[in-house]
Amino acid sequence: MSLDVRDDLSPEIGYFVHRICTPDWMLIEEPIDSIDIIYVLNGAATYTVENQSFNLKQGSLLCIPRRSVRSAFTYPDNLMECYSVSFQFFDKTGAEGFLPLPLYTYIGIHPDIISLFGDLNSSWLQRNPGYKIKTAAILMLIIHRLYELILFKEHPVILDARINKAVRFITDYYYEDITVKTLSDFTGLNQNYFGNLFKNSTGLSFRQFLTAIRINYAENLLKGGLHNITEVATRCGFSDVCYFSRVYKKERGIPPSKAVR
Repeated sequence: MSLDVRDDLSPEIGYFVHRICTPDWMLIEEPIDSIDIIYVLNGAATYTVENQSFNLKQGSLLCIPRRSVRSAFTYPDNLMECYSVSFQFFDKTGAEGFLPLPLYTYIGIHPDIISLFGDLNSSWLQRNPGYKIKTAAILMLIIHRLYELILFKEHPVILDARINKAVRFITDYYYEDITVKTLSDFTGLNQNYFGNLFKNSTGLSFRQFLTAIRINYAENLLKGGLHNITEVATRCGFSDVCYFSRVYKKERGIPPSKAVR
């Protein structure tokens, strides 16, 4: 699946609110000069965007593109509570970007996203020195999480704390002789159960995941130009440089000698 997701965009937040609607709350019909994200925590509301109406409920996510014409109202007997953030995306040249998410998605209630919005709310309201950097960073975490839920469905999101613990161990000690038994003992799980849980959580076997981490790090070292191929292989946990070269070429499509800066 080809996704138009750019990693070079940074958000500039113009407005953020943890909105708890009153019975007479409404937004008049007008164009907006920002990207708006609305995540509904409770209650209901109807938003109309470019003459298309959406009935929002708990767990609804609305991502309104910049320059869209929108209006909204809530229901007195079911007042909406939501997080709402307005921002613009820019690349390093100052050119405008966009959010490649559907206008409406039902994602349900996710405590981790609510927690991030809570952090954003706290930082936005306190406005301590450097808050613009901090709030932009938190918003990027929120956007990335939405990408995981909506766009990156073929890449499983690791939610099991034991597997997260194992993944962190691998990324810290990838150069050592790590085995499934090492990690099953580390996480306190049965070896077979751990292997199955790891693959179900990451989409890769333990060995595939370890190899991917080692090759990623090897690529960084090769591009740095400070180490020869034998040194890189050793630093990344490969005892046989010929085997390392075969694996690198299989994963990257070129031999490591071509990756040296």
